[in-house]
Amino acid sequence: MINAGIMGGAGYTGGELIRILLRHPECNIKFVHSRSHSNQKVSEVHKDLIGDTDLIFTNEISADADVLFLCMGHGESKQFLSDHPLSEQTRIIDLSQDFRYSENSDHSFIYGLPEINRLQIMNAIHVANPGCFATAIQLALLPLAVKGILKEEIHITGITGSTGAGQSLSVTTHFTWRDSNISLYKPFTHQHLREITETLKILQGDPVPSIQFLPFRGNFTRGILTTVYTRVKQSQEEIEELYWNYYGGHPFVVLHEGDLDLKLVVNTNKSIIKLSQYGDILLIETILDNLLKGASGQAIQNMNLMFGIGETCGLDLKAVAF
Repeated sequence: MINAGIMGGAGYTGGELIRILLRHPECNIKFVHSRSHSNQKVSEVHKDLIGDTDLIFTNEISADADVLFLCMGHGESKQFLSDHPLSEQTRIIDLSQDFRYSENSDHSFIYGLPEINRLQIMNAIHVANPGCFATAIQLALLPLAVKGILKEEIHITGITGSTGAGQSLSVTTHFTWRDSNISLYKPFTHQHLREITETLKILQGDPVPSIQFLPFRGNFTRGILTTVYTRVKQSQEEIEELYWNYYGGHPFVVLHEGDLDLKLVVNTNKSIIKLSQYGDILLIETILDNLLKGASGQAIQNMNLMFGIGETCGLDLKAVAF
């Protein structure tokens, strides 16, 4: 049985980790850490867990944890590991952006996108979970990058739910602002572009085509939908075969010919991809749950790989659907 500790357990990603790990057949939650809610019942903060757990938030860190999930704010994971040296055998899965880039090698973190780094993750001690938009966009582009097909400028639009901004309230996360509303933010400068570009360089080499990304805030709670298009020389049949071959062994990526909507993936660790071609323009649509495949679900997928258990263990989750 894997003993898991969760740092920063009061936020959205911490709550989703607790919800799934409570029912994970190979994992036991050793402790859930929170400075602001220490000694408070977990179910008083994550009310969807009322009746499911007697866990209490703690301000202590147990040395008995086999794996530690870091669900703290960006910049806090580096500081935590600097202040709290851990056993070399303790696996760490960081859900912030602190260790996603190649220059952050002081703790030897492996980039935790299983669809490109499954074997490395299986042998890793430290894993850096990808960003949510970065996961959706990379899954759209990986088969093309592996074959060196990305030659032309890449255009992306994406929309995400309010949980993508975290629990702290601001003007743009407040219900009265989000309701019946939509807005553009960080045009062409979103922070996830950096990890996307780095992955494409590793897979395809330089030069990587320019990526023009327009992210939107949606008036819904959770989920991401992205549309990616670029020019290609291959036919749709060739592209479809490429994607089927690439994702054939990856259980959480589904290729679908029908229309996509977010309810197909909310509450699951799946990403669904649809391919369409208009002349030489390839359109790739992707959907996923930003809190699961975009964060906590993918972190558990990485844990499963790190401990040599079934990749899908504990992640057989039903979509909202209606």
